[in-house]
Amino acid sequence: MTVSRALKPGSLVNEQTRARILSAAEELGYVLDSTASSLRSQKTDFVAVTIPSINNANFADTVGALNEGLKARGLQILLGYTNYDMQEEERLIEQLLRRKPQAIVVTGGKHTPRTRRMLENATVPVIETWDLPDTPINHVIGFSNAQAVQAMVDHVVSKGLTRIAFIGGDTDRDTRGLDRRRGFVAAMERHGLDATRLVAAGPPPISMREGADAMDHLLDTDPDTEAVICVSDLSAFGALSACQRRGTRVPEEISIAGFGNYEVGSICVPSITTIDPSPRKIGQQAAELLCEILDQGALFPVRREIIPQLVIRESTR
Repeated sequence: MTVSRALKPGSLVNEQTRARILSAAEELGYVLDSTASSLRSQKTDFVAVTIPSINNANFADTVGALNEGLKARGLQILLGYTNYDMQEEERLIEQLLRRKPQAIVVTGGKHTPRTRRMLENATVPVIETWDLPDTPINHVIGFSNAQAVQAMVDHVVSKGLTRIAFIGGDTDRDTRGLDRRRGFVAAMERHGLDATRLVAAGPPPISMREGADAMDHLLDTDPDTEAVICVSDLSAFGALSACQRRGTRVPEEISIAGFGNYEVGSICVPSITTIDPSPRKIGQQAAELLCEILDQGALFPVRREIIPQLVIRESTR
């Protein structure tokens, strides 16, 4: 019993005795098993998080900031990878809920009906991120992907360009990419412009290769295109590379814009105009909200909107 007490923070065991016990535990490589404590308290020390991609720098930034904000509370992240698949998200959510997390943070605001029911009936806080769903489950920290791309269209049109295309966002798997594509169409129609130059790039995650292939297709079928807005900076970099390979000058002959404010877009030549969705801010605010909930108990549903920033660089004229 003395050993058990000494291994817990803030115990009343004599400091000299506790030091000897901790020294022995360190020498043995002993790790405290918290299972019994979790069963008794009905609380765990982790927050469940789902992301669609593990090699996407934006989602990595969100998770990193969330992790930093939760460490002070002694909470760890249990990460689930959905691969842009809502059925996989459903499977993961069920598994994660069985482990009784302190909270669940999910990427996106669109889910299968069963996933939604599970999250609505969960007895822990749920935060949807990277989106602004019309009917949120609980708490929301995100932005409108459609509105963000509309701001990019407005910028390109302000430069006197009218023959504008969009690459990506052509499958239901990437719901945020699809919203960006819809935002492009809505903005073009608002300006009274042709919104039919929509180039498929395939299932997510869209890479540089898909962006290059899509740009080659666009230039072959619609060579008079004046500007291209891509679903991500990675596809925009691929489109830029395709133009350079073909001898098409950017931005003199065609402007290119992306989404995400990835590092590659800031260091390539020409640098790529983009939308910065502030991924670290999303993670920071999610951590702050969870800490508020842990301190104050259940809160009314919170909706915090992040305003993406237009970053104008050399690839648009």
